[in-house]
Amino acid sequence: MPRKTIYILFEYYCVLSGMVMAEEDISEAISEFEDFLSSGYKKQIDELVGNYPKKKSLNVDFLDLEKYDPDLADALVKKPDLLIDAAQKALVAIGHPMPDMEFEPHVRFFNLPDKDIMIQGISSSNISELISFKGVITKRNEVLHRVKVAIYECLSCGETYKLAITKKTQPPQMCEKCKKNTLRLDEDNSYFMDVQRAEAQELLERVKGGAPAARIQLWFEDDWVNIITPGDNVVITGIMRIVPPQRQKGRSENSTIYTKYIDVVHVLGLQRDFEQVEISEEEGKQIRDLATEPHLFEKLIKSVAPAIYGHNEVKEALVLQLFGGAKDKNMPGGGPIRSDIHVLLIGDPGSAKTRFLQQVRELAPKSIFVSGKSTTGVGLTASAERDEFGDGSWSLKAGALVLASGGIASIDEFDKIDEHERSALHEVMESQTVSVAKAGIVTSFKAKTAILAAANPKHGRFDPNKLPGDQFDIPPTLLSRFDLIFPIMDVMDEDKDTKLADHILLSHKRATAARTEEGGKAPDAKFYDPDLVDPQFLTKYIAYARQTVTPRLTDEAMEKIKTYYVEMRRMGRAQGGGAVPITPRQIEGLVRLSEAGAKARLSQVVEAMDAERAIKITDFVIHKIMMDRETGRIDSDIISTGKPKSHVDKMETIMNIVRSMQKEYDMVEIAKIIEEAKTNYNVEEQLARRLVDDLIYQGELYKSKHGFVKVVDAEKG
Repeated sequence: MPRKTIYILFEYYCVLSGMVMAEEDISEAISEFEDFLSSGYKKQIDELVGNYPKKKSLNVDFLDLEKYDPDLADALVKKPDLLIDAAQKALVAIGHPMPDMEFEPHVRFFNLPDKDIMIQGISSSNISELISFKGVITKRNEVLHRVKVAIYECLSCGETYKLAITKKTQPPQMCEKCKKNTLRLDEDNSYFMDVQRAEAQELLERVKGGAPAARIQLWFEDDWVNIITPGDNVVITGIMRIVPPQRQKGRSENSTIYTKYIDVVHVLGLQRDFEQVEISEEEGKQIRDLATEPHLFEKLIKSVAPAIYGHNEVKEALVLQLFGGAKDKNMPGGGPIRSDIHVLLIGDPGSAKTRFLQQVRELAPKSIFVSGKSTTGVGLTASAERDEFGDGSWSLKAGALVLASGGIASIDEFDKIDEHERSALHEVMESQTVSVAKAGIVTSFKAKTAILAAANPKHGRFDPNKLPGDQFDIPPTLLSRFDLIFPIMDVMDEDKDTKLADHILLSHKRATAARTEEGGKAPDAKFYDPDLVDPQFLTKYIAYARQTVTPRLTDEAMEKIKTYYVEMRRMGRAQGGGAVPITPRQIEGLVRLSEAGAKARLSQVVEAMDAERAIKITDFVIHKIMMDRETGRIDSDIISTGKPKSHVDKMETIMNIVRSMQKEYDMVEIAKIIEEAKTNYNVEEQLARRLVDDLIYQGELYKSKHGFVKVVDAEKG
């Protein structure tokens, strides 16, 4: 795209304020800013002058200005263009730069008192005002270049004009000498400034219900380009401006409808992973009181998806996932340790898996919900998009897992995500980063996101006698990254069915009665059960725990976890067969679950009771998922490789039989293989046939003709 076209696109960015604001005398404001900056920012100014032009901006706390002169601070909010210009001229006057240096610094105000405005709340009443809001960066474009000092040349008479382009400047149209409209911008001799467009979205934890997260465009300039990255949580301070829509071919635009953007003055990164939920002193006291109750966990478990009957182990796991482990821990070598807990729900259709996911989305202070059928890999991680406003270059846009960093991502129909797209999850679930190499852009995003996923079996219902890897289109490498995997089965039991029907019917009856008594309003949770914690209060409880509690392991808790691990390994050796019941990866999972239990109690130490709770729920999952039904042994290979050790050993037995027979025969008859396995190795005929078919499917064997096989390696040799 030619520079001239870019300049035209930026005209509104540069001159809009000048079209609506008359020239005002700012000499008095300059004098006031000189006094203010000299009294409180002399050290920072000296540092700026010493590092100029490497450093060009002076950051000024708005609250300092408000204490110094409330009227000047109020005027800054209402007329930021004039007063920021005055502050910068005052800074130039104070700075005393070197004589041979052009000193053009920026004054960037931050920490406005009213920074809780939501992006969706930015309206026409804020035009040309200084505002502050919080958001997450979703997109950043390439750096473009705006005219700073324009050189105009008249094509008729050759006269030239030099014009400093500010936000109050309107480009000239007519030559003053010959009075003709033949002025042309001399791009080669004009001076340009770097500018960059980005996009911010509402913080997910501030979006209520199912409302879409509002977005807004941001413009950065000069030394503040490239300071943000998609996925960053930030506080933006800037001037709200409007711009007419760009005309597109074949479409008629309404010239009276304008779009808004923020001319960024200052940006501050939020150190916390999710926004501090507003908690009053009274609520803080109630939270601390709840944490001391003797039956705290029973209350929390009841309050997660109370409409779902039973499944207390699943609910307990979700409670621990909501609180998460201790953050910001690093290995001795410097690598970060994952603190988020990943949970997978697998089982029969209609067994309330989706309801669990939706409930967690409502309770988590920061969460996002996606469905596997409508999800792409780039939608989960990051996508490359063309910049339709600039020169058509590519830019990266953060996906769901990056935007949910610091919270929970609920992924329904996990097994329906395409294999290529699902591969992007490997890095996210372990390293908690998203590495991107798209359209010539290579970068990495932070994605510290806990994943709660739900999957359905390939053939309808979950069969506990079959291997999980054979029932779900989820590779073992991904299954092994989940801390907890719960099978949810629809078991026909008269007593359980009666209680379940009573629970559902009673819930509907109470809901109708509650609406009537409350005048049509949704009732409080305690209306249904006095032990239930109100969902809004539970969200605040979780946020309070995640913000204030960083528990550390005690010797007692460490001893409990170590004893359980060693005992499980000893049991594996005793039962023989080479099956490994537990791996070192599970130790880290136990630590995360133990820390989450301590955070739920608002305790700064992980006690033995927390470790026992983690061991109990892990042991439940191990016996449900990692039990080899054929041998009765616990085998972690069922998840980590997709096959139990006994199955792998039998496959190796079949391969050894084929190799042995192939020394005598060029081709080995399948019937003889099955007979040999059955007679001398105690392998059932049906299993032996299935193993031969599996080996053919895997490419270890191939059929040379009907009823005969050969070893692939032998043929290659």
